[in-house]
Amino acid sequence: MFYYLIKYVIMGPALRLMGRPRIEGHDNIPADGSALIASNHLAVVDSFYLPLMARRRIYFLAKAEYFTSPGIKGRLKKWFFSASGQIPVDRSGGSAAEGALAAGKRVLDDGGLLCLYPEGTRSPDGRLYKGKTGLARMALETGNLVVPVAMVGTDRINPPGTVLPRPTRITVKVGEPLDFSRYAGMAGNRFIERAVTDEIMYTLMKMTGQQYVDIYAAKLKNDDGTYTKAEEIMGGDEPAA
Repeated sequence: MFYYLIKYVIMGPALRLMGRPRIEGHDNIPADGSALIASNHLAVVDSFYLPLMARRRIYFLAKAEYFTSPGIKGRLKKWFFSASGQIPVDRSGGSAAEGALAAGKRVLDDGGLLCLYPEGTRSPDGRLYKGKTGLARMALETGNLVVPVAMVGTDRINPPGTVLPRPTRITVKVGEPLDFSRYAGMAGNRFIERAVTDEIMYTLMKMTGQQYVDIYAAKLKNDDGTYTKAEEIMGGDEPAA
């Protein structure tokens, strides 16, 4: 109930006024049953505009810190993220990636739609960065279709250095589902998972028109060029230590 209250009453009207969103290819989202959604990631509001424009409820994985802040503000934040379809994942420790995969599988086992951002973090400059392999692993292990989604314009609503949102035009493009059943039984093969990931990223590149960069976006966020546990959560070519 709270999900739809947020979607249609609390946030939806303001988001529609600010972004004048439209969706293309909505019929490519399965009307029922489980599926994975792979989206580019330009801004925080990606996780608001995609659910706003989709008829079915969409779930996302979110870091557990969003749900554990102290005080009244922390409780409100926990309520908001829970009601809006975010699932807490503990991203500390060596089992971070496995915890994320387990949480995602529970959504799929219940017949839900799970959206993942294969880049692993927001694009720092509007380009499309190399995808991590966690989404591919989940697709191969569960046998789910992968629905590619291109978010266009979300980075213009609240660009770096601005305080107030800027009215713009948001477009959500939904592509035809990608079927990787030809790789059935090959989950865990890093070369297959990389091939699946690269196919997903190539599809997103064509849909978004973004320039592709063959490095992880997270590398640009670390002075020493290494990944933190939080950034490894949805995979990468090496397992979390």
